[in-house]
Amino acid sequence: MSTSLHLVPSPSPTAPHILDNAVWAALTGPHAHLAERVGRAARYPRDVSPFAAVADPADPRSWDDLAELVGPGTLTPVTGVQAVPVGWSVEQSGEGVQLTATALRSEPAPEAVRLGPADVPEILELIALTRPGPFLPRTVELGTYLGIREDGRLIALAGERLRPPGWTEISAVCTRPGHRGRGLATRLVRAVAAGIGERGDTPFLHAAAENTNAIRLYESIGFTLRRRTRFMLVRTPGGQQDARERQEEARQPEEKA
Repeated sequence: MSTSLHLVPSPSPTAPHILDNAVWAALTGPHAHLAERVGRAARYPRDVSPFAAVADPADPRSWDDLAELVGPGTLTPVTGVQAVPVGWSVEQSGEGVQLTATALRSEPAPEAVRLGPADVPEILELIALTRPGPFLPRTVELGTYLGIREDGRLIALAGERLRPPGWTEISAVCTRPGHRGRGLATRLVRAVAAGIGERGDTPFLHAAAENTNAIRLYESIGFTLRRRTRFMLVRTPGGQQDARERQEEARQPEEKA
């Protein structure tokens, strides 16, 4: 199954774009009040978002700061990187795409309601059912989340996640099974985008590369592929894992010269 993905050309192929390291840009920008930071590394609180980032993936000092921030032998998701230093391990890796709104028509959805902390249990139930991506008890603090209810039940959701300066990510787009095919997700994406546009930001979003149905939907309403991305779940050096490896090495017979 194929999908039509068209890259948006960069004005300068060598100039870094703020969205290339969107988590870092958000944590040192509009989301700085949420950031837990050590030097050149930062992360969201664990009950807000799982993501961590480094200022410069090519700088070993950034990785040293991240190891200090999260602790030895710890799993942490990172984005905006292609490889990890010696001593780190990649436990999981996934391919994704990043799309930006280039021709999206934004408009309010009169039937949508704003969701807040009191709605979190209902949101988490819908997230567990539909699995659009990570959502934690305080994720609603990242931005505006809108939902559509029917007979009092939450049946569709979309909201704001990362906020690099000048940009806002649309995330957690999902519809309860049995209510799909009615355009609910599209209406919510347009409504969330309307709020983003009101403050002068441009919407963008991420999707798993294999989720071709979602990519087609986003393209059909005005999003364009900007770049392909990689998600990594990495483990910091040290901790019990390294201790076990050292014990295993100690039990191995020495090589004879």
